[in-house]
Amino acid sequence: MFKAALVLSQQYNVKIDGEFIGWQAAQTGGNAIGALRSTCQAVITANVIGIVGPVYSREASIIAAFAHSDNIPAISYAATEPDLSDRNAYPNFYRTVTSDAAVTLPIVKLFTRYNWTSCIIIYQNDEFGSGGTEVISNAFSENNLIISKFIVFDIATQHIRGDLKDILSTTPTRIIIVWADDYHTSLILQIALNFDVLGPYFTWILSSKVSFNFFNQTMYTKLIGMLILEPIIGSVVNAPFNTTLLNAAYQIWQQYEPETFPGSTKVNYYALFAFDATWALIQSLQQFCSTYTNSSSPCISIVNNSFCFDRHLLNATSFLNTISTTEFVGVSGPVKFSANVTDRIDGIYYVIRDIQPSTNNIELVPVLQWSNSDNWKTYTQADVIIWPGNTLIPPTGFAGLKGINLRICIIESMPFIIRTDIIEQNQTKLSGYVPDLINLLQTRMGFIPYIIYPPANQTYDGLIKAVATSVCDVAIGDITVTAKRREIVDFSTSIFDNSLRIIVRQTKTVHIDLLSYLRPFSLNLCGMSMWYSIGTIMGYGADFHVQTAAERLLTIGLYLLSLVLVATYTANLASDLTISKSKDSISGIDDIKNGKISFSRIGILIEASVEDYYLREVSEGVRNYYPLKTQNELFNSLLNNLVDASILDTSAIEYYTNNIYCNLTFVEKDFAPSSYGIAYPKQWLYGEDLDVIILSLRESGVLDDLKEKWFDKNVCQHSSSSYVSTSIKLEEMSGLFVTFGLISILSLVLFTSKKIICYIRLSKKINITSETLVVQTSICHLTVEHRLINEREISILAHQFPNVKYLKLLFIFEKSLYIRCFQTLFSVDNNINGNRCFWAQLIKFSTDFYNELNIIMDDNDVKHWLIQNTDMKFYKSEFYADCFNSTFRIWF
Repeated sequence: MFKAALVLSQQYNVKIDGEFIGWQAAQTGGNAIGALRSTCQAVITANVIGIVGPVYSREASIIAAFAHSDNIPAISYAATEPDLSDRNAYPNFYRTVTSDAAVTLPIVKLFTRYNWTSCIIIYQNDEFGSGGTEVISNAFSENNLIISKFIVFDIATQHIRGDLKDILSTTPTRIIIVWADDYHTSLILQIALNFDVLGPYFTWILSSKVSFNFFNQTMYTKLIGMLILEPIIGSVVNAPFNTTLLNAAYQIWQQYEPETFPGSTKVNYYALFAFDATWALIQSLQQFCSTYTNSSSPCISIVNNSFCFDRHLLNATSFLNTISTTEFVGVSGPVKFSANVTDRIDGIYYVIRDIQPSTNNIELVPVLQWSNSDNWKTYTQADVIIWPGNTLIPPTGFAGLKGINLRICIIESMPFIIRTDIIEQNQTKLSGYVPDLINLLQTRMGFIPYIIYPPANQTYDGLIKAVATSVCDVAIGDITVTAKRREIVDFSTSIFDNSLRIIVRQTKTVHIDLLSYLRPFSLNLCGMSMWYSIGTIMGYGADFHVQTAAERLLTIGLYLLSLVLVATYTANLASDLTISKSKDSISGIDDIKNGKISFSRIGILIEASVEDYYLREVSEGVRNYYPLKTQNELFNSLLNNLVDASILDTSAIEYYTNNIYCNLTFVEKDFAPSSYGIAYPKQWLYGEDLDVIILSLRESGVLDDLKEKWFDKNVCQHSSSSYVSTSIKLEEMSGLFVTFGLISILSLVLFTSKKIICYIRLSKKINITSETLVVQTSICHLTVEHRLINEREISILAHQFPNVKYLKLLFIFEKSLYIRCFQTLFSVDNNINGNRCFWAQLIKFSTDFYNELNIIMDDNDVKHWLIQNTDMKFYKSEFYADCFNSTFRIWF
């Protein structure tokens, strides 16, 4: 295409100083000194005004320096070394191919697209290889990606430095980037084929396209899934390009060298970059010389000298400035340069080709494309990537366990691992959370599990040491991740979230506090309560009637006081009852630290994470606890009263107290949150693969399903302390009932004694004088069983028992005396007020009926007789009277 561009310029009648542009060509072969020699010879034998090339970066730096010496431009179409972009170092250099610095972003985006985090770089030890590796390394560092190893391919010896198989197999990453030209890339791949480190276990990304003919066809399947990243032309990504120039160039190629023309669809992209590099020189030269059309002097003037380094182009600065400002649409896409850098600043495109199986063994299929600063896109909607191993599943980027024999150490701990020995079949069956997890991991990762059963005295720290000393590859169980253990092994991401809790015996004794209902108020506050407030609370009221404004204001204050006292009492009592319900013998780890339980009565599982916690947080390194070796020993020690409390993982406590040891319980408040992880050796190759699978199980809810399967069982419905009944038990309020009973008994005693005192029966006549008179105000029921004969006896009884409410008297059955007794009994002190002289509080009176009164036994007649014969006619209040069964009765 270099020659096609020059021939096309002649067809377009492009002349410089009246002459067509000629050319000379030389093959350099990657030898920098050879390239310099060929260039020097061409400069001596012809008026060279520009250089197209060279191909290799290790040649370009020297040729660019030579071009600067001779003051002529050099435009490369294949040299991509990033340092060549420096305009200050290479003022006469340009290139139509993109710099390797531009490819770093597409590579980073490719890793991001497939969640790859690390890789190995194999590079050839020249400017191209080391320069590309440096810019990729810097880009990875800025984007938190890792280059695990740098492997050098020595282009002088044509061998890799070091054992390739050993390096790749002992490095966790499985992504390999090869930064070498096409020839050396083929050599590197052949070495990899010999060591069998290509597919399906490794994913290789090449920076140069290789010829399949270089390899034995029997090895083609190993190449499947390999990716090739290369710069492309604009037509591939539907960007603008010059079809007129392209078709004309193809016609010239076919016309002059038909034997070398591969067909328009198979032309190497670098050939098109070469055309645009040549055409850029032609366009710039034509534009530069157009300013000399009216000048007598030629536009191109060269100072000739037999020594090639002493020849130079006059007016070179103007010519170089013309190149820097030249813009055109070439056969590879838009071409544009800059005065600040040597790189092409437009028309930057990349494609990723995938080696896929085909009817003719294998073929290169474009699958992804990159345009300018855009992201990767599929080449067409129908394109799929065939990955190593002939699969459609993208690789994880790190070492996998598929087909690997995995030695797994376990430790028995229900319900994580439940071991059942089947004696009849001489077999051991495992069930529980961990065996189910191992089955899930085996299905996802494809390893071959080999279970190593623990000895009877196995401890958790012993399990960690088994991994560190390569007794087993991994340890899986309820193994807490701690800083101390991380010093000797690594852990996977969490397989179970955990914390610590305190386990104790369930207490059956009920502490009865008879005065618990008085706790809401202090003794002082109780003493400050006044009778009026208490009376208001009880709904009875005060012993005085409110009449003045001051009394009303005081009443408002006392009612407010009563309201607040009632509300405060109710709230505090509810709070006290709630707290008393939730109280255990200890409330949390602070009680352990403060010595509420003797340290020697605290059981601790030795060589476990709990022991580390106790020594670090509780005892400050003093082993003052009761040592226990196994979980079963721990539970039995609690049941046998050897210890009063123990600290254990929440998961184990909840399972055992809910399903096995129903008479044990736990303190509700947990502490020291932690997690369980799978322990594996330091720098284990398969750690990252294991982490990704575990994370996917967590995100998909599979681990939650496992937890629900094995931990949501609850045989001991009453044993969990996580539920606190809201009902109030009799024991909790027993003090209130006892107090009520005592008050009731006291009231009954007072009532009975009052009744005894209140009721009095006089069966015989008592001679009472004013000197011997004893007033008894407590008597309210008075029965006199001897007959009274005169008014004086009535007066004496009324003065001795003034508060009688229920009165029964017997009068003499003589008409006049009988009537006189009635008149005396119901006499008034004032006709107007109608107040009785005797027994003003009287409610009921009764006496025998005297038949000689000649009144009809009718209520109205009886009442009429009383009004007619006594002062009852002056009573202001109503009264009732009747005669029944020969008994005269009156009610007030």
